[in-house]
Amino acid sequence: MNRLAQRLDEAALSRTAIAKLTEETALDVPAAYQVQREVIARREARGEKLIGVKMGFTSRAKMIQMGVDDVIWGLLTDAMLIESHLDTGTLIHPRVEPEIAFLLERPVRSPADVGAAVGGVAVGYEVLDSRFAGFSFTLEDVIADNASASGFGLGPWHTPRAVANVGLTLEIDGRTVASGSSAAILGDPMRSLHAAARLAHAAGIELEAGWIVLAGAATAAVPLPPGAHVRVSGQGLGHAEVTT
Repeated sequence: MNRLAQRLDEAALSRTAIAKLTEETALDVPAAYQVQREVIARREARGEKLIGVKMGFTSRAKMIQMGVDDVIWGLLTDAMLIESHLDTGTLIHPRVEPEIAFLLERPVRSPADVGAAVGGVAVGYEVLDSRFAGFSFTLEDVIADNASASGFGLGPWHTPRAVANVGLTLEIDGRTVASGSSAAILGDPMRSLHAAARLAHAAGIELEAGWIVLAGAATAAVPLPPGAHVRVSGQGLGHAEVTT
């Protein structure tokens, strides 16, 4: 597993796409998550700190496409948080998607803790960048690759509120390129947060106070070009912006 983690880590650092791991190695889901943890351990060894989790395959269409019946997750570090500018030249083939994010003000030790743990909600965006050639992968590959996590940005935090049907719009250079509803995220992003707690509990990871949970995408991911201005808006939640 260490060898596979090294391949993925070096692919990201060198911005070089690689062949799918499953083309040469048999991987099941538990082994893929083990690779993911080793990739993150390498980042932590370079000084990065865990600050949250991101959820993937949170739409029924994506589950059907990938032949799965559950969500997946990846881990977020402080180095992935984008303030206002992203150099797309540091990525292989970046894509962006609108998100709903939760801020935890209390630790979550089990799914039963979720309701009382949320301290804020925000609109945000996630930048995806699969390390595999052609953005093509199997379920096990994408899990090992930290669910294609690359970066994310957030709008202002708001007091906890219902986010089951928030209209979300993604604009690039003032042109709407994607729009949808947060209902596309498992019917309600709160369900995604409960799933994060369930998966974390199963993995022996505690979602800590101060951590961020990206609940999943409300639309398909859109290619992210260089030299662009990106704005994600959420009804009643303001907006998040980034330039590339």
